[in-house]
Amino acid sequence: MLYKYETHMHSSECSKCAKSSAADMVRAFHEAGYAGAVLTNHFIWGNTSVPQELPWEERMQLYYDAWLSAKPVAEELDFDLLFGIEHLYSHWREILIYGLPVEFWKENKDVPEIGVEELGERIHAAGGFISHAHPYRMRPRYMPEFHDPILTMCDAVEVFNFSEPDESNQRALALADENGLLKTSGADAHSVFAEGIGRSGMAFNRRLRTGTEFAAALRAGEGRLIIKGEIQ
Repeated sequence: MLYKYETHMHSSECSKCAKSSAADMVRAFHEAGYAGAVLTNHFIWGNTSVPQELPWEERMQLYYDAWLSAKPVAEELDFDLLFGIEHLYSHWREILIYGLPVEFWKENKDVPEIGVEELGERIHAAGGFISHAHPYRMRPRYMPEFHDPILTMCDAVEVFNFSEPDESNQRALALADENGLLKTSGADAHSVFAEGIGRSGMAFNRRLRTGTEFAAALRAGEGRLIIKGEIQ
């Protein structure tokens, strides 16, 4: 038996672009037959609704509160809800970060000042896992120019993002192969009506109850890509 996990999911509590609550997103993925999902709301420089003027620890707590708000529903449904973030590191480029508790983010108050390379070193030292999200995304409405992704801190590339066209995903797949990186798939779902629900993510041979287990399983290459609803 394979257990399906969504790797890229937003909620209205912290992502301005999301339309559904974390609890409702849990219900939607559970109904689609998933064992779990990672809540990856937009972080400090992304399309976040977390007030920038709040003290650092309060801001980090709000990201965690979004996750906590859905935990009762997840527990009731026996659904593995995991905590992650989507970090915009520069020029509209973003990375998905898995396997770290909120305490890591509260302790690293200098994230706005350090470069992505140093951040990557800290994430890996703490046992986290990094996948580069949609490396060839172009949105002319808010992205006036394209910048090549930085991969030196990445463990993987999101080679299938349901919200991206096939050409973009094919280029991401080639990028992962060229650099010998692992591969992830995600819906990039922002509402319970997202078409990607049930059609992307990763499948594993076992349940992954914690973020630490999820990151370790990705690092070990245990996950199988789910692409357009098919487990590869």
